[in-house]
Amino acid sequence: MITPEQVQQCMARYVELVDAGDIDGIVALYAADAVVEDPVGKAPISGIAAIATFYREGLGKTKASASLTGPVRATVNGCGAMPFRVDLNWGGQLCSIQVIDVMEFNADGKIRSMKAYWSDANLELRGEA
Repeated sequence: MITPEQVQQCMARYVELVDAGDIDGIVALYAADAVVEDPVGKAPISGIAAIATFYREGLGKTKASASLTGPVRATVNGCGAMPFRVDLNWGGQLCSIQVIDVMEFNADGKIRSMKAYWSDANLELRGEA
């Protein structure tokens, strides 16, 4: 079983990889049968190939930066949650999105589920790019 410290490290690493725009690195954190719901309420994305496409077509087409805005919280049963901010150019508009991600990990330390909690209510427009 993955430890709370490993959950914290992996989730912090996820934000670092988002900040670096390292799509391959992000995808490598996921289990082959993982499910992503980003944002919560959209249809879940299942399987590593679909998850890779999701990141390449979304994050991969923007110059996003990301940073933790609080500590990663971790449980003893392989789950964690973290608040972070993503700054990006969204269709010619500079914006910041405040996000909370909740992740569940498998015994191998890979993400098996990721849910991103955000909506337009968490979007701050900062002007034109």
